[in-house]
Amino acid sequence: MTTARSDYPHRLAIPTRWKDNDVYGHVNNVEYYSYFDTVINTWLIREGGLDIHGGGVIGVCAESHCTFHGPLAFPETVDAGLRVSKLGRSSVRYEIGLFGEAGDVAAATGWFVHVFVDRETRRPVGELPEQLREALGRLEP
Repeated sequence: MTTARSDYPHRLAIPTRWKDNDVYGHVNNVEYYSYFDTVINTWLIREGGLDIHGGGVIGVCAESHCTFHGPLAFPETVDAGLRVSKLGRSSVRYEIGLFGEAGDVAAATGWFVHVFVDRETRRPVGELPEQLREALGRLEP
């Protein structure tokens, strides 16, 4: 998987919080998934027009994975990189890289699969809304 900052077309600065650290003095592993969610959903809302409160289409996580390469720790700011590796009719597979303030090698990499479903029926949509598809397409290599 890609581990250089420059391989991600979108990046978001996410400040760590005091509570993110565990007793070993580094960001706890569960927080990495929160950073994944944050960079993805910020893009979907701001760029893709996803209405998380009232829209007819919502994204449901079908799969996620994280590989840890090095520690992150409070009070650093995480540079979360995002790209799309596969864009389907109703699903998308993202690749994420989390970078600390120093260096260009990812502290963690992973993937996250969203299936976009109808809010009411929870069945996959036939086709992604155009604004969402266009925004996700901009993240493809």
